[in-house]
Amino acid sequence: MDLQFRTISEEEFADYARAVEAAFSEVPTDEDLERERRLAVLDRCFGAFDGAEIVGTTALLPIPMALPGNEIEVGYVTAVGVKPTHRRRGINAELMRRQVEDGHERGDLVHVLYASEGGIYGRYGYGVATFGLALDVESARAAFVRGYERSGSVRLVESEAAVADVLAVHEVVRPSRPGMVKLDAVSLEYSLHEHGPARDAPRFFVVHQGVGGVDGYAIYRVRHDWSGGVPRSTLTVRDLQAVSPGAYADLWRFVFDVDLTEQVQAWNRPVDDALMHLVREPRRLRATLRDNLWLRLVDVPEALRARRYASAGRLVLEVRDPFCPWNDGRYALEASADGLGVAERVSAEPDIACSVNEVGAVYLGGSTFRALHRAGRVLEERPGGSRSRRRDVRVGSGALVPVRVLSAGQVSPRTTSMAPSAPSPTASVSERIRRNRRLTRWAPAPSSTMAESDSETPARSAATVRKASSRPPSNAASATTAAPVVARNT
Repeated sequence: MDLQFRTISEEEFADYARAVEAAFSEVPTDEDLERERRLAVLDRCFGAFDGAEIVGTTALLPIPMALPGNEIEVGYVTAVGVKPTHRRRGINAELMRRQVEDGHERGDLVHVLYASEGGIYGRYGYGVATFGLALDVESARAAFVRGYERSGSVRLVESEAAVADVLAVHEVVRPSRPGMVKLDAVSLEYSLHEHGPARDAPRFFVVHQGVGGVDGYAIYRVRHDWSGGVPRSTLTVRDLQAVSPGAYADLWRFVFDVDLTEQVQAWNRPVDDALMHLVREPRRLRATLRDNLWLRLVDVPEALRARRYASAGRLVLEVRDPFCPWNDGRYALEASADGLGVAERVSAEPDIACSVNEVGAVYLGGSTFRALHRAGRVLEERPGGSRSRRRDVRVGSGALVPVRVLSAGQVSPRTTSMAPSAPSPTASVSERIRRNRRLTRWAPAPSSTMAESDSETPARSAATVRKASSRPPSNAASATTAAPVVARNT
């Protein structure tokens, strides 16, 4: 079989998109093709060609994503698939290789994706960087703990009118969730699009009105079921974000109390979701833990420099990366008291040895080297090396030191500056939301309490930072509570 691997042209995009859908056993509509084209970056769309036929695909979207204490532009991998007629011939492996080599040449530091199956992407150097919860709740068993009091009002709004408020709230929330990406109107609409029968379910937007204005939102769909003449509808939460505990609780209370619904489902919720502490019967949430965001370091030393660290120290890593041999080697990671880190190649004896998959797994704080060591995935070359804690650089969990705002001259050209940028259309709304955050008397402890603890439980997974928020971002990764922008990977 003589295959050609290359990027696509504008004229080939429709066939390319159809090939993607064929890998998922679906047929796109004209509306689907238009939606995909609005987001696609053609010179990052790779195809495998068998003659004139496109038989394999992978694409990448450059998008800002939060790291612990910083933000960089990452490569968001999507549209990975091979037609059923051409599977098991190494096409996907070659496409992934072309993609990561192209990213390395362009200066990409990190690639991320959501996997349809967890067994696929480890062979390409991806590690599970974040975990998330799926919830399946009986509305009638979702009573809140005593002490809950409504803090504002909730109102239904049309989708067009909701976009500005949704983006403003999202912009405030995302710095505290490493791995959560920046959204605009186009990517928001794309992320909320459903495939298959779910696309026909009606979609609703609600916003929460606090003392200072809109401070939260929920987006949900309802699948109607009137079998036997009895309402048994299912409400699915697509996204729910709030900047205060009061708004957060009010929005969940609204969702659980929508008339004629029997079940409330949600996915991609953070593993430390405060809802666990709001309901009287946490077991009734029927929470299921899932792998969430997968992450690969394209440039190990530059990626390690890009994020911030919880304490000063030094750790020598030996990294194996057969898929991207330029990453193979030993690196001394040294962090200063202000959280900035430097990674340099060294010949010194390593503290720990692992593959690039494990470095990706701890990169956002969703796992620790100690936990991976217990699983046999990290070798401890020096006693205590896997702990990477008080005496060493804290790479996994832990509290962040306050982030220093850097000037443009101090920032790597491949790292987005955290210095204030030109106001966005939603900036004034975001600033107003920040000023009006309030805690209620029943609110859970601040996130810093958990982050400072010595717990090794994977804390959180997900978020992007464009400006420094009014509080330091969490160092623990947590499942993004926003729907993934792109998740079409076989």
